[in-house]
Amino acid sequence: MLITMPEVNRNKPSPRADARTVADVRDFNRFYTRQLGLLDRRLLDSSFTLTEARVLYELAQRQSSTATEIAADLGLDLGYLSRILKKFERHGLIKRARMIEDTRRIQVSLTPAGRKRFFPLDRVACRQIESLIAPLTTRRRNELLNSMRAIKAVLAAPKSATDSSSHPHPLANALTLRDLRPGDIGWITHRQAVLYHQEYGWDGSYEALVAEILSGFVKSFDPESEAAWIAEADEGIVGSVFLVHASPKIAKLRLLYVEPTARGMGIGRTLVDECIAFARAKHYETLTLWTNDVLVSARTIYQAAGFRLTKEEPHRSFGKDLVGQTWDLAVKTAPLAG
Repeated sequence: MLITMPEVNRNKPSPRADARTVADVRDFNRFYTRQLGLLDRRLLDSSFTLTEARVLYELAQRQSSTATEIAADLGLDLGYLSRILKKFERHGLIKRARMIEDTRRIQVSLTPAGRKRFFPLDRVACRQIESLIAPLTTRRRNELLNSMRAIKAVLAAPKSATDSSSHPHPLANALTLRDLRPGDIGWITHRQAVLYHQEYGWDGSYEALVAEILSGFVKSFDPESEAAWIAEADEGIVGSVFLVHASPKIAKLRLLYVEPTARGMGIGRTLVDECIAFARAKHYETLTLWTNDVLVSARTIYQAAGFRLTKEEPHRSFGKDLVGQTWDLAVKTAPLAG
């Protein structure tokens, strides 16, 4: 359904939303909450409320955190969160410990019992989403995901990006993510070779490496354990990334790139997030990648996504003296036995 909007100056936000816009947003919220059963008193037939389940989920994604950090990330009142954590503590789901580097701060983490309570809830939530999207074709799923990304991008944008002096990125409304198609491999190899030569002076041996990696990816591609994401705008491909099976427990993130004209839109982080989500869905334990220290923008994305530098080694490649780096991310916590 196409929702028409009043004509406005798109570079200048309206100081007050009109009644039609407010009504449409509220209607969408009602639809969404019904679809996911968010109005149920207990989430997914568990003993947890929606907020409690969200707190449990956040704790499960981290080795440890502070109450202040969780409250900020979830937009919760600290006093309300404190009551939830006390309830969790009474039931043995969390433990608290003072941070070694700052004894004034208290770390909160799940206990083995807490993780044992979390995993069934997580599995039910995954099954709920799977059943929701199962009837959709691949095209409709991509449309759904792109719409979700658009909503996140618009509502999460900093206020400075919506003032009258700012201008939307020319590609912002035209971006989609799609699967690999015939012809993409040659184009991506070409663009990566050209860009890395222009920006870093790398020679033709890098192009040979990209061609070798992508050729191998296509020849042995297994959709059950591997994936590719192509970021596309009206004028064509503007970025891509590949996830490659390394072992039953380890997946590799490879060849992330974003066109210079499309940088600053969060495309790189979106592509990395897709890899992480896929790795978790396929029950990998570690997502690993290899890069070079001169690729500062990419490293910033990896760090922001939670990757940790695990190895660093100088080497001579692509006609340059470089420092190669291995970054790892724990994407799955193994469930407890029994």
